[in-house]
Amino acid sequence: MNEKIPHKADVDGLAAKWVPVWEREGVYRFDRARPDVYSIDTPPLTASGSLHIGHVFSYTHTDVLARYQRMRGRSVFYPVGWDDNGLPTERRVQNHFGVRCEPSLPYDPSFAPPEKPGKNAIPVSRRNFVELCRQLTETDEKVFEEVWRSIGLSVDWTLAYQTIDPATTEISQRAFLRNLARGEAYQSEAPTLWDVTFRTAVAQAELEDRERPGAYHDLVFTAGDDAEVLISTTRPELLPACVALVAHPDDERYQGLFGKTVRTPVFGVQVPVHAHHLADPEKGTGIAMVCTFGDTTDVTWWRALQLETRPVLGRDGRFRAEPPQGVPADKYAPLAGKTVHTGRQILVDLLREAGALRGEPRPITHPVKFYEKGDKPLEIVTSRQWYLRNGGRDDPLRAKLLERGEELNWVPPHMQVRYRGWVEGLTSDWLVSRQRFFGVPIPVWYPLDADGEPDHDAVLTPEDASLPVDPSTDVPPGRTEDQRGVPGGFAAEADVMDTWATSSLTPQIAGRWSLDDDLFRRVFPFSLRPQAHEIIRTWLFSTAVRAELEEGVLPWRDAVISGWVLDPDRKKMSKSVGNVVTPADLLERHGSDAVRYWAASARPGVDTAVDEGQMKVGRRLATKLLNVSRFVLGLGIPEPESVATEPLDRSVLAALAKVIEEATAAFEALDQARALQVTETFFWTFCDDYVELVKGRAYGDLGAEAAESAQVALRTVLSALVRMFAPVLPFATEEIWSWWQEGSVHQASWPTAPEVDGDVALLPLAGSVIAAVRRAKTDAKVSMRTAVETLSVTAPADVLESFAEIAEDVRIAGVVNTVTTQEGELSVAVTIS
Repeated sequence: MNEKIPHKADVDGLAAKWVPVWEREGVYRFDRARPDVYSIDTPPLTASGSLHIGHVFSYTHTDVLARYQRMRGRSVFYPVGWDDNGLPTERRVQNHFGVRCEPSLPYDPSFAPPEKPGKNAIPVSRRNFVELCRQLTETDEKVFEEVWRSIGLSVDWTLAYQTIDPATTEISQRAFLRNLARGEAYQSEAPTLWDVTFRTAVAQAELEDRERPGAYHDLVFTAGDDAEVLISTTRPELLPACVALVAHPDDERYQGLFGKTVRTPVFGVQVPVHAHHLADPEKGTGIAMVCTFGDTTDVTWWRALQLETRPVLGRDGRFRAEPPQGVPADKYAPLAGKTVHTGRQILVDLLREAGALRGEPRPITHPVKFYEKGDKPLEIVTSRQWYLRNGGRDDPLRAKLLERGEELNWVPPHMQVRYRGWVEGLTSDWLVSRQRFFGVPIPVWYPLDADGEPDHDAVLTPEDASLPVDPSTDVPPGRTEDQRGVPGGFAAEADVMDTWATSSLTPQIAGRWSLDDDLFRRVFPFSLRPQAHEIIRTWLFSTAVRAELEEGVLPWRDAVISGWVLDPDRKKMSKSVGNVVTPADLLERHGSDAVRYWAASARPGVDTAVDEGQMKVGRRLATKLLNVSRFVLGLGIPEPESVATEPLDRSVLAALAKVIEEATAAFEALDQARALQVTETFFWTFCDDYVELVKGRAYGDLGAEAAESAQVALRTVLSALVRMFAPVLPFATEEIWSWWQEGSVHQASWPTAPEVDGDVALLPLAGSVIAAVRRAKTDAKVSMRTAVETLSVTAPADVLESFAEIAEDVRIAGVVNTVTTQEGELSVAVTIS
């Protein structure tokens, strides 16, 4: 027996054995010199928090495809990225170190966070805070990397990048400056969705509706003839921000008011009444007050009707200290500095006192817009922000992006609907600036006038060779540090880029656009974008936008969209609900191959529950593969020129040919679940039927020539199956391959269908007959080695003719003394001695 073949094979410990070998030997290194490149634009991993099984699920899908493409002879560009910047990292740093960022503080080079965070967060400078962010993310990423290695991701770790490292910052800033030079990036003082907790603007793609309790309040406005106009609103606190009333142009109730003014209750401000098609006659009283700003519809009306602006809420979510223009200061004073909740209570009391509140508030539940990571409802405040054109206000660009969606190969196809719906529903350009600290700085400055006020229309930009820059510490060309913040000098842009504004450049970042032109030319456009369906509107769309603006092409050929992982009760996993399953225990108990098997069994785009039963099936499969390999490789080694001559051997090879063709077609269609299914089905037929049928012959029961035929077929099938399972079960297959082959199975070629003249019907026929023999012995409660006196097969003539070719294999496998046949309807009779 081959001394490399162990006496006992076990799936445990294989990950620990092979991960360092793969790294040491560079099994997954990308070779740019090879012409056939397959490039994958993988989602950057977020290391600010705990890994959950959903990550393992989706990344396994990608890894299976990467391994398949590598075995097809392609040079696979499979990098890994770490998504560092943004709110999740800042939150984790604040909680972990017990600090908070205070940008006005000077940098302290000797600052060290406390060993145990106290109840009160310590204020630190922005630079100190960013250093802590980098420190913690680097630590987290090392821990996460070990988990990803243990699950068998075949990424090239030498290609790892961070979404806020110097190279990424340079690429992101260069792309932004090119957008700015072409007029695609611009800044505007405009109504902005604002999260009052994080004190930052929020983009349309980051919104989510949450059902919240509210109440309708009926407010009495007064027309010129002292007629009452009743308004139903859920935001009575925004009454001082009211700039108009709006009703539908066809609403007969308000025809006499259009073009006139009415007086607001409490404040007595005259506001115009307009007609607009968005007013809903069936909602409330059919006439609405327009405030600056209560919701996005207010913004639409404000723009379309060119209304005044009377903002009352500040960036802290409180009422401003001073009233808006035209609102009496004495009436407004009780609201100054109050929260929205308190302001609402105050104003409702004032309305009651003025007799301008009809009835009591009517409780309702309605959808309220939140920042997806926020805890309080969004407000709309007026602020200066940076935007990037994305088709929201540019019909030709929108049409081009819709066209790109048609070009992209979507797997599964129905996911394209989400993309199209998002693009068609865009109402604004992409807001890319954030009022945060840990992110890629927006690389501009502004000149200060004689009074020290910034001129935002005269943007100062860095020289390309100086990138990356940090405007808070670097100076614009031709300026000196002593001019910072003084009249006639300059001021730095304090905002950073939205995390999606950097992540949208992952093809450029991974491909080192503008830094390594040769590499970028080889990998871009990428072959594949794998991702989850809930970020089609953010990551997929924004990446398509950036590629369209910079390169004028689609950034990838295919997009594979994964479903969600559900908990065992088939509920979506959520940290807030507390049903997140972490992978460490599952990997420990079942093994990496078993967990990968569960993940790979899910079809693209299908939500899948965590199923330990499926993982047990995967472990059993890996164990069986190890054991059947020990048997096959423990037989004699056939001569190199030997071929399968026996009918049953040729039949199994013909069946193998069909399986290889089906599995290959499934992989080419990016459906790893289908490829696994057809391979696994054949594998169990191979083990349960074919191996048992030819075992005696393979040992020489029918002579050397018949044994040689069986050994050739067994090894041929085993070689193919090990390679076909390799993308899903990388550890078990690598172990088996090492017993009899040089190099790694993951660098071996994908099997091709053997050219053999075999009757594929023979194997299932033999399998059905031997199954009848086994059932008879089971029913008789005797050992499978018990002899069968007579096996009688009744079948049509053509079936009997086929059976004659395999009768000896069935006889030996079933320990049958006599085999008889007769024509008739198919049946099998077994007489046990």
